[in-house]
Amino acid sequence: MLAHWAVLRAAPLALAAHESHDTGSSWTFATRTIAPPHATEPAVRAVNERLAVPEHKRATVRPPTARTPDIAAGTGTNTVTASDSHESPTMESVAPVAPIEAPAVEAPTLLAAATPAPTPSASAAATLPAAKAARSFAFPPSARLKYEVKGEVKGFPYYVNGELLWVQDGKTYDARMEISHFLLGSRVQTSTGQLGAHGLEPTRFGDKVRSEVAAHFDHDNNRVTFSANTPDVPLLPGAQDQLSVFMQMAAMLGGDATAIPRAGTLSFQAVGPRSSESWVFTVGDLEKLVLPGGEISALRLWRDATGEFDPKTEIWLAPSLGYLPVRIRLTQPNGDFVDQQWRSTQKP
Repeated sequence: MLAHWAVLRAAPLALAAHESHDTGSSWTFATRTIAPPHATEPAVRAVNERLAVPEHKRATVRPPTARTPDIAAGTGTNTVTASDSHESPTMESVAPVAPIEAPAVEAPTLLAAATPAPTPSASAAATLPAAKAARSFAFPPSARLKYEVKGEVKGFPYYVNGELLWVQDGKTYDARMEISHFLLGSRVQTSTGQLGAHGLEPTRFGDKVRSEVAAHFDHDNNRVTFSANTPDVPLLPGAQDQLSVFMQMAAMLGGDATAIPRAGTLSFQAVGPRSSESWVFTVGDLEKLVLPGGEISALRLWRDATGEFDPKTEIWLAPSLGYLPVRIRLTQPNGDFVDQQWRSTQKP
């Protein structure tokens, strides 16, 4: 029972990042702090003065050049410029299982991009592939997905329930992921925000076990603030939280799956309840899965472990469900794992 409680606290809701403050969780990310460039200025100044270096020859410290975002606004209807230059993916099945009809869903919501893209130079335009000049988004229709969740911690198996509630009206969205056990309680993550030309634009992300901690997206000042009194972080273009990243990938694939090639990557600033990380997913093949809800085709993506205690993350997104996630599996270096599998789809 104690093992079950520890696992419930550690349940990887929305690929929950391993926060260093999440005590009692075996799935906790170790965050890393990098000193800002100005922290070295006193040391450089002291060396200049110690060696009596002339003023015009003294060493200086310059701030790093800001990185250019991966995705810029594009022209045309329902599009955003993509920086990818890979070939279109080849969808392959990994098991010769005959497909069955997937549950019927509503048509996805298309949204037009409103910001024009910068005009490339003549030389750049000559090498820019026409198919990559824009990226479309198609948001999954509102749905409630039920999951069976099984896993293992230090040799102890456990079984809990999961649910993803996704509601959107074409302008705003609400997402809620819950892992629960009728005796042990629940862990809930929530994400709310806008649907825009660049996909999902989160405004608030919450993570609750006993009490809730939250991240707030300040788009006017390009920063993220945290209720846990951790330092603010810059808000980068296209940033997502650890729950909205699911639906952002679904919207990108739903808009044009061929624009995201097999073995290509999708990069995000992923904001958690106390910090921000860079998440990079590799796009795999379309696979046939046998899940509690039946046989279903889903596109596999994965994120390799980036640290000694980080898990490998695998996620399967089903085209028949608007690319909503039908399976999420996290595997720790020590063999512990959690596997969240789709059981049914309901109206929200």
